[in-house]
Amino acid sequence: MQLVYEGKTKNVYCLDDGNYLLKFKDDLTGSDGVFDPGANTVGLQLEGAGKAGLRLSQYFFDLLHRHSIPTHYLEASIADATMKVKPASPFGNGLEVICRYRAWGSFLRRYRLYVKEGQPLEGFIEFTLKDDAAGDPPITKDGLVMLGILSGDEYETIKAHTRRIADLIKEDLAQKQLELYDLKLEFGRVGSNREIALIDEISGGNMRVYHNGRFLDPLELAQKVL
Repeated sequence: MQLVYEGKTKNVYCLDDGNYLLKFKDDLTGSDGVFDPGANTVGLQLEGAGKAGLRLSQYFFDLLHRHSIPTHYLEASIADATMKVKPASPFGNGLEVICRYRAWGSFLRRYRLYVKEGQPLEGFIEFTLKDDAAGDPPITKDGLVMLGILSGDEYETIKAHTRRIADLIKEDLAQKQLELYDLKLEFGRVGSNREIALIDEISGGNMRVYHNGRFLDPLELAQKVL
């Protein structure tokens, strides 16, 4: 297999069969040793975080497949900390979609004149461009269409997928007395028909989850869910 991309929390390899392999690391995003799922830099290393993230991703991908939601996931090897996925084409240079149930993180920093910390948001959805140098700027539907990153119909499809995925995960966590504050997802075009599907991972590395008002780091989250 051939290394094609070295990311902050995962490396991506191309396999001989045309699929890809994601190798999970113990690196987490954040700054000054503090974990932050919305950060653009590696801030700390937590032993076991890679396998914990993979186990949680496997759990949630299986949940989504039971509800016929399209993803790139094929299989996982926990022992090797790897996940086999279908090849996918990103939108532009990468597009992330965040579903927010409470005002926190970058949303609170941007709009603190209008919201209180932790204020319920009822599943507010925002699109951001993957651009570390620009701080992953938010972008509107009109902007995405005007720049040729996606069509209006594709925007609505991704928004609908995001809402359904986030609600399913939120409900699953609630059954375990856990509260989902926000969730960051990534989508791409998969297969010969270029179907819009969820890609990347679904783990503690891209969500904020609280238990009795206390934030759970990725290892704690995996332990409580699994």
